[in-house]
Amino acid sequence: MDARGCGKLPEIGRGEKNIMGVVVPHAGFVYSGAIASHSYFELAKNGFADTFIVIGPNHSGRGSGVSLMTEGKWETSLGKVSINASLAEKIHTGIVDKDETAHAYEHSIEVQLPFLQFIAKDKMFDFVPICMMMQDYETSYELGNILAETIKKSGKNIAIIASSDFSHAGFNYMSMPPPGMKVDDYADKQDKLAISKILEMDPEGLISTVQTNNITMCGYGPVSAMLVAAKKLGATKVELLKYGNSYEVYPSTSCVGYGAIVIY
Repeated sequence: MDARGCGKLPEIGRGEKNIMGVVVPHAGFVYSGAIASHSYFELAKNGFADTFIVIGPNHSGRGSGVSLMTEGKWETSLGKVSINASLAEKIHTGIVDKDETAHAYEHSIEVQLPFLQFIAKDKMFDFVPICMMMQDYETSYELGNILAETIKKSGKNIAIIASSDFSHAGFNYMSMPPPGMKVDDYADKQDKLAISKILEMDPEGLISTVQTNNITMCGYGPVSAMLVAAKKLGATKVELLKYGNSYEVYPSTSCVGYGAIVIY
């Protein structure tokens, strides 16, 4: 068992937190799965939604600026998960395009499904996948507004999952630490700057901080959009559940940071 994990298997309960969004990493499970488990444990403990809107960054460069799939099923080793077609069609407005090509080679959304499937067991749930290539604040703000209005009108139990790794530091990522600083310490230093803005529920400040400090966080747009939506839905609290990095698993010349954060 990975000591970085939450240490307990998740069970669906009736906790007091009305969770509107979480931040989870999307690296290989051996590196980031233990960190992600903290967010999913909280989702399970506090009711587990009927639908999850999963927003991830676009790593492949395919598709449009904000790409949405509106129908179909995604298959993992644990089975198939249906897209909520009616909800997806309502999100398909404004800056959000209907575009499957962005999802064909993208991993940041699909790696979240096994966590949800494991927790759900026999409970039915569905999801809506949104892939962001454009991650500026204006795009994130518009998407967040669309999501908030759609969730409000639906009257359903819906949670937003923002899929993002934090700093990609070191030789592999062309983001070198200052002389004399270890690569994991550099990732930690950079990530504290970004995480502080998330804990302040400041989506615009998050993007500004990432850009100003050259923080190589891959999904700051999805996190920003989730924060915009959560605030409009009444969220007032944020908790950093766990922070870690790949260096803890495999020390090398490069390091990727991971954070589990819950918004309610």
